[in-house]
Amino acid sequence: MTHRPTRRTILLASGAAALVAGCSEYGDSGDSSSAAASPGQELAKTADIPVGGGKIFKDEQVVVTQPEKDQFKAFSSICTHQRCPVANVSDGTINCTCHGSKFSITDGSVTNPPATKPLPEKQITVRGNSISLA
Repeated sequence: MTHRPTRRTILLASGAAALVAGCSEYGDSGDSSSAAASPGQELAKTADIPVGGGKIFKDEQVVVTQPEKDQFKAFSSICTHQRCPVANVSDGTINCTCHGSKFSITDGSVTNPPATKPLPEKQITVRGNSISLA
């Protein structure tokens, strides 16, 4: 004897599957207790950020780069592919070692997939030799 699923069972299963798929697309860092970066908070001194490189601020989820002398940029340090934190900055790219995605230190654009979206830019203020969140 075979039981066929009811219309209600099919609708509930479809709705649950859609909810899971929708949530997994955006990911969840899984750590809601991590300190969010607050405006005005000093991140670093300008001398701490190498020209042609950058520095990752794990707790603030920010990476600050210096593509050219005295030109500072900041981006989210969370990879747009599957929300892993980026691991390092080298050879002009911000690198996520989870799946190999790389991003430009100049504009956050993808230079190596699998990520397809750039790292979101973060606003910073440079005053004297201090870099702060805007």
